[in-house]
Amino acid sequence: MTINPTITTTVNPVGPMRVLSNREVNKLQDTSQSGLHSLFRQCALAILNCEKEGDDAAELMAQYKDFNIRIISEHRGLKLELVNAPAEAFVAGKLIRGVRENLFSVLRDILYVSSHFTEDSRFADQKSTDITHLVFQILRHANAFITHQMPSIVVCWGGHSISRPEYEYTKLVGYQLGLRGMNICTGCGPGAMKGPMKGAYIGHAKQRVAKGRFIGLTEPGIIAAESPNPIVNELIILPDIEKRLEAFVRLGHGIVVFPGGPGTCEEILYILGILMNPANKDIPFPLVFSGPVSAKEYFEKIDAFIGNTLGEEAQKMYDIVIDDPVEVSRIMRSGLEKVTRFRRKRGDAYYFNWLLKIEQQFQIPFDPTHENMAGLQLDTSLPPHELASNLRKAMSGIVAGNIKEDGVSQIRNHGPYQLTGEVELMKQMDTLLQSFVDQYRMKLPGSDYQPCYEINC
Repeated sequence: MTINPTITTTVNPVGPMRVLSNREVNKLQDTSQSGLHSLFRQCALAILNCEKEGDDAAELMAQYKDFNIRIISEHRGLKLELVNAPAEAFVAGKLIRGVRENLFSVLRDILYVSSHFTEDSRFADQKSTDITHLVFQILRHANAFITHQMPSIVVCWGGHSISRPEYEYTKLVGYQLGLRGMNICTGCGPGAMKGPMKGAYIGHAKQRVAKGRFIGLTEPGIIAAESPNPIVNELIILPDIEKRLEAFVRLGHGIVVFPGGPGTCEEILYILGILMNPANKDIPFPLVFSGPVSAKEYFEKIDAFIGNTLGEEAQKMYDIVIDDPVEVSRIMRSGLEKVTRFRRKRGDAYYFNWLLKIEQQFQIPFDPTHENMAGLQLDTSLPPHELASNLRKAMSGIVAGNIKEDGVSQIRNHGPYQLTGEVELMKQMDTLLQSFVDQYRMKLPGSDYQPCYEINC
């Protein structure tokens, strides 16, 4: 049995989280089911484990079962005591600066969401406008808004389980975006979430961009499976996947999608479902699917699935660019100029996309229980944007069954999810998912993948 080297030490805060009230300390130390300690510990361990790549949250917790984190309150402020923390997060006994910043971002966001969402009765009804307001508040509290900066944030989506050529390609695209002054926002993990940041960092360095932004948006259910990569310099934790997705499209100004698996497909269906809403038909939002030559078949299957389920109108909402990073950056630069002109004309903020209509079905957290997965209406008789919402939920459930601790536990106890719907649609879905399995896009390479779902026609 491999013994992972650990360190026990205390850490001083960075950023605004220098003092806590007694109530906040008690909440973070509360080990009961309703307390925050378990969530805080899991997210903190994911941050400290950023030098290793994996996609099994339960395995990570088992490797460091003796890890703990405690709040030390002093008259001068607070400290964190790290007990049996991964040694890779330290250099010469000192916590790496970027890791320390992200650790206190976890503290900031977990406390803020607990105080302004979990315990606030205003959000009990989960009205659409209240949810958007909460996303705005979380981003503002994290200082994510630069009010006078022109639209420049490119969201990059893609899988954590991608091939080396695909990863190198994401770096080339990021490099071209960085040379053109664009900032990068991703899900903050490895693979296609790390590559664009790495490339853009070099592009910024060549252009002497001193304050490049590398924004990572994550959520507690997935952070341990996709620990923040070392390049992230602005980490923000949203309370669930739906608010994370809304944060991407409210904060970002355009999206580049790289190859991935069901999580990437979920993101594609999310943005298409929103853009297909008639209320959003005039809002510019550049969307590009791109990868190396080896990913051509992947995008052909994605494009065919979209055409066969959501129709030609959905296919018109994105460009597919194969093996041409310069063309991706050109399309994105042109698209951001259209976004700038549109928002200036409408008086909309550059830093938050207020005009985009996001309906409640895209905002309410979907709990991927076996009952809820089986009950999804998967039928082309639905309006396209509503079908996109249900297909997204199906993909979200598969992601949960693959890598999220609760989802993996459900599959272990009750067997695979059962997905049922219109015969032709389910055949299309089965073909797409099987292609993900065949291309090792469900788990990291080397993992023995057992499908967490069954398709029933």
